[in-house]
Amino acid sequence: MNLNELFLLQFMMFAEMIVGYLLCMTGVLSPKDRSVFSKAVINVFLPCSIVNSFLTRPDSNVLQDFLTVLLVSIMIQVFCTILANVLYRRTPANQKPILQYATVCSNAGFLGNAVAEGVYGELGLLYGQIYLIPLRIVMWTAGISYFEGQSDWKTKIRKIMTHPCIIAVTIGLCIMLTGITLPAALTRTMTSLGRCSTPLIMVFLGMVLAETGVKGMINKDTLKFALLRLILIPSVVLLFCLLFHVDSFITGLSVLLAAMPAGSTTSVLAEQYHSDVAFASNIVVFTTIGSILLLPAWVLLLQML
Repeated sequence: MNLNELFLLQFMMFAEMIVGYLLCMTGVLSPKDRSVFSKAVINVFLPCSIVNSFLTRPDSNVLQDFLTVLLVSIMIQVFCTILANVLYRRTPANQKPILQYATVCSNAGFLGNAVAEGVYGELGLLYGQIYLIPLRIVMWTAGISYFEGQSDWKTKIRKIMTHPCIIAVTIGLCIMLTGITLPAALTRTMTSLGRCSTPLIMVFLGMVLAETGVKGMINKDTLKFALLRLILIPSVVLLFCLLFHVDSFITGLSVLLAAMPAGSTTSVLAEQYHSDVAFASNIVVFTTIGSILLLPAWVLLLQML
């Protein structure tokens, strides 16, 4: 693990979030403009980063590791889904779906890519895409059902199959398994576009912070959730991997991705389904700041094991 690179990455991410905050506070951008950023990341920049991460030829060991990463990720999602269904029974109706969604849907799809690549290099980004497959499926099935109330499985399956990130994973796997070589101009274009995803995400979060402010962000509910999302869940993942003697590289990657903050789509869905938008934004921003502070501690602990 590259701890120095992680510190540089954290500083960069925090600085980019401040840029988004200042752009809104000075009137250059409006907080409502953040929808443009999120759409661009989800539909263009992140899919390019995902496809680019698969441009390598796997051997038998890599394929075996893929299955291990996939299994660990599935177990994490099962555990988080159980937590979401049992922990919030007495929570107010306008906050319950927010906490449930944020429990099962972390920001690993956004920040996780940057952390995986920053700490483990290109191999970390590649393995990270396999880890994210169950998360992205749950995000558009169980995750969205918390806000919708009743399940519409046909709609959810259609959303899964047509989601740009799922399509990108499918394309990337096909390229990797078939050994197709893409033109250099195309790969360089995807690399350039993919590198834009993390800065835009952090600017987006800064814009959310400019709208909600910091007043009232730190309270009993946000502290409890941060403890669950940033400490308890990754601790259980670490114990699970150690108990079953999972490879140290896969263990470290899984723990770091499990320690990601609440998904940035939480506040968007809260607004769409008329839940407590301010509470959702506080959860996202507070856990994002908390993850920046706690990630070095997780890296140090993993290096000691």
